[in-house]
Parts: sequence; structure tokens; C-alpha cells
Amino acid sequence: MIFKRKDFISLMDISAEEILHILETAETMKHVIGKKNKKSPYLEGKSVIVLFYERSVRAKLSYELAAQYLSANIVDIVVSETNNRYENLHEMGRTIDQMGADFIICRHSMSGSAKFIAENVNASVINAGDGINENPSQALLDLMTIKNAKGGFKGLKVAIIGDVESSRVTRSNIWGLLKLGADVCVSGPPTMIPPQLEKFGVKVFYNPKEAVKDADVIMTLRLQDEKSYGSKLASFNEYKNFFKLDETLLSYASKDAIVMHPGMPHKSIEISTSILDSTRVLMDDQITNGVAVRMALLYLLSLGMGV
Repeated sequence: MIFKRKDFISLMDISAEEILHILETAETMKHVIGKKNKKSPYLEGKSVIVLFYERSVRAKLSYELAAQYLSANIVDIVVSETNNRYENLHEMGRTIDQMGADFIICRHSMSGSAKFIAENVNASVINAGDGINENPSQALLDLMTIKNAKGGFKGLKVAIIGDVESSRVTRSNIWGLLKLGADVCVSGPPTMIPPQLEKFGVKVFYNPKEAVKDADVIMTLRLQDEKSYGSKLASFNEYKNFFKLDETLLSYASKDAIVMHPGMPHKSIEISTSILDSTRVLMDDQITNGVAVRMALLYLLSLGMGV
């Protein structure tokens, strides 16, 4: 199929066929990562602007390596979010656009920021995370990891445990998993579960054992700083007593269940050390697949827009 999109903003408005096409392309890009000479000429002469208003060393490195492996010119703009009004984002986007940039990879604390900048520039925009809205490329690397481990999605039970409300990648994962035929359930403290989630076809369990029961995939989420939760959470100790993924909780899942995490976990709070050290945890695969997925996105957007 031909990928005819200018931007990559959300998994909510993308089809299952498009998702699978991106994942197939990412598999091809993964072979490039494994070579001694990782340079491919697909984006030679093109400029990629990395515009991160939020700090994320791992995500930025993943995008920059993806662009570098495709022979693009990379410009990392150091910005401050002392004033994050849309006017400033619009001005920055237009300035970059007038300088002839081909791609803008934007990460910002304001929900809707990527869509906003995409509507005001000619460059292709990739959403690297917008507020608590979405993080679609992170979800794609999760989907690629699941597909590699399980062979497909239809009929899979995926359990997501933790602070669902604050997790933008969970929103993207839910859209992608449901489109691809998986059954999705979530579990966490009531204060961390968004209202009306069930109307989208997601099952909600406040008892994590019910969520994990017979699950094929378990995604544990990273908690924010303990102080940031205020009245939403009494303490991390309270959380780990009920929602930490340990051997006992994992025993309710399918015998060949895989475990995933977005990275940098709070050990012994979100997930036990013994599980983190096991072969069931596919965090290393997620990291590698992240570069491959982002290479695929840059490549496909360049074809769709002819940049």
C-alpha cells in the first residue's frame, strides 16, 4: 500500500492496514540496524528538526539515530518551556518551516500541540508525545514487539497495569490494539483510571488479578514522581501492595505471557526485580524496535509527501 500522510500525529485516526504497513516497513529497517554499516541513503539531503520541549534522553536518542541511519541532516533545538502558549509554538514552527525543514519531531507538554503545529507548517510533523494525549510512535514499538513475540494480535488479551490516566502511550496503545483485534483491559487505583474508558471497548478491573488472568501480554506503566500524585495516591508502598507485578500476580497470566514496560521502572514498586531479570521481559526488544519504527515513519512520510 502507499502511505499518503503528511504527518504522524495519532493512532486514533489511522487504519489497521496502515499500522501493519508501518510495522512491516520497520522490520525491513531493523535489518539496517543490524548491519555494520548502518547508513541508508533514503533521506540523504533531508533535514530533521528535533524539537523537544520536554526532556527525554532515550526518546530523543532513538529519533536521532533513526534519522542518522537514513542519512538525514539532524538539528537538535534546545528549547525551554518557560512559556508554552500555542503562539510561541506556532512561531517556532513557522520559523523552522521557512528555513526549509523537511521533518519536525515535536514533544510538548500541551495536549494537541503536535496537531496544532502540523496544521501550520509544510514540513512533516511526527508527534513524539503531546501532553497526556498520545505518544503514537512509542505505541508502535510496543505493537511491533508484541507482533514479533506473538505472531499477531487477534484474540490476544493485553493487560495494562498502573497509572493509565497519566499515560499518553497507553492511549495510543489502546487505539492500536483495538484496531488490530486484541482484547484490552486495564487495572490500577480508581484515581488513575480515566472515566468512561469502557465505552471504547476497554475492560476495567480494579483488582489486578482479574486483569492479568489468562493475559498474553502484560504492560506495566511507569509511575510519576510520588509527590506529584497528591491525594490520588497515599504512597508508593500502598501502590506496590496491590498493583506491583510480582511472581504471584504473574502466575495468573498465560504461561507464555510476555511483560513490557516503557523503561526506567521503579524497581520493586511497579515490577519485581526477579521478573525484570527474566526472559519474559522484552524491554530490550522495545528499545531496538523503537529505532526501527521511527526509521519506518520517516521513510514512509518522505514517500507520502515526496519530501
